[in-house]
Amino acid sequence: MTARGRSALLVVPALCGLASCGIPATGVVEAGGPAGGVVPTVRVYFVADGKPAPVSRRVVTPIGAASAVEVLLQGPTAEEQAVGLKSLLPLTGADLPTAVPADPDRPPATEVPRAVEATDFAKVTTRGHRVSIELSLSSAGDLPDLAVTQLICTAVEAHRVAGPGGEEVTAAVAGQDGRRIEGTAARCPAE
Repeated sequence: MTARGRSALLVVPALCGLASCGIPATGVVEAGGPAGGVVPTVRVYFVADGKPAPVSRRVVTPIGAASAVEVLLQGPTAEEQAVGLKSLLPLTGADLPTAVPADPDRPPATEVPRAVEATDFAKVTTRGHRVSIELSLSSAGDLPDLAVTQLICTAVEAHRVAGPGGEEVTAAVAGQDGRRIEGTAARCPAE
């Protein structure tokens, strides 16, 4: 074989290799539904028959004690209420203070109510395996024991899921007077 023939044999595979290394342009490929995966859920505790009742909820925010309490304060859905679930907590938008701070340059009559948010009722912070829930109420004792259990169980469960570990999670609910009511998962039913 001549040098020219050998060169031709080397050039052909090289050209084929170069031609096949690119990704061909394609249009939209209609192939099935959207990508799936694990849908984040959080367990919140409502009340049924005088006992805490866990309910799983889908969430779009990262799972944590604060987001779980926020979901809890939205209350049970109409379907959940139809099967007997309720909340003993003030729900977002109900029976919470709604006035905004007055503008010092305007008379008080110009105050405009605003939508109430979960953070108006409860501020949730975590440190290690402890969850603190500070209420806007004068005392945590202003809530029925079962309502405090709803908060503790929801916060403990969410914090346990968000940061799994071997240590027990403790949650403390406190009003503005500083009185604290603490609890762990021991007071929370699993199902």
